[in-house]
Amino acid sequence: MVRRLAILDDYQCVAAGFAPWRELEDLGIEPTFFTEYLGGEDAVVERLRGFEIVVAMRERTRFPRTVLERLPGLQLLVTTGMRNAAIDLAAADELGIAVSGTAGSAGAAAELSWALLMATVRGIPAQDASLRAGGWQLLPGIELAGRTLGILGLGRIGRAMAGYAHAFGMDVLAWSPHMTAERAAGAGVQAVDRQELFDRSDIVSVHLRLSGEYRGIVSADELRRLGPHGYLINTARGPLVDEAGLVAALEQGLIAGAGLDVYDREPLPPGSALLQAPRTVLTPHIGYVTEEAYRIFYGEAYDDVRAWAAGTPLRVLT
Repeated sequence: MVRRLAILDDYQCVAAGFAPWRELEDLGIEPTFFTEYLGGEDAVVERLRGFEIVVAMRERTRFPRTVLERLPGLQLLVTTGMRNAAIDLAAADELGIAVSGTAGSAGAAAELSWALLMATVRGIPAQDASLRAGGWQLLPGIELAGRTLGILGLGRIGRAMAGYAHAFGMDVLAWSPHMTAERAAGAGVQAVDRQELFDRSDIVSVHLRLSGEYRGIVSADELRRLGPHGYLINTARGPLVDEAGLVAALEQGLIAGAGLDVYDREPLPPGSALLQAPRTVLTPHIGYVTEEAYRIFYGEAYDDVRAWAAGTPLRVLT
């Protein structure tokens, strides 16, 4: 009996080159690559009906209970990474669907965060566009040395950002929901409350996990505190920031600019107000999109499928 494997959201058409998927055919597993966004719940169910195994790339496609219940043939769901807020793990367990994860890259997201910060404060995309259109220099950017970076969430990526900031001669403030004096000292940052972080920072970079209590944690009030010379960087999750409030702050000149890699809706809809908002640098959620990360993601996803087929599943998420 042939079991069908769906490898989702292969936007760059590269998944086939990062793992020997065709070798799974020896186990009676037939891979199919989906290179486009599947869409909403009905579209996901329609496209994945008849597949026993699904490999999902991060949180590009959502698997709530209302989708999982309509995929009765699904037996294994693999996510890249060991956390995926887009998968209802409790529902999967109740429905008998095994869920496995993978390791990830230690540097990809932090490096993109810093690149986005630099591009934003120096206006690099706008300068590039001006030059290509026949223009020359636009408004001056800012230097980082002597300025203050505020880090919202001092996890692995936040600590890496603190290290980069120190290398550029910046002072670093941090707020985290589980901050301790030891953690702050270990990262070489000053722990402050959230309001003080926005009051004192020249740039705030968001590195929190998305949960109900943190949805919209960067509100219009925080943006006003950041002020007309302050910049916001968000490579964590879009809903952590009040998107409408951010657009208004940019349009009204309440903040100097924003660099974003994540959005409330992804892919970002063509009519999004962010696409017209001034002084922004926007990237299409590429914090984890590197060759090194894909080698880990797809390589371990392949191993997860083989292990499950052998009856010894790896990296099971509960």
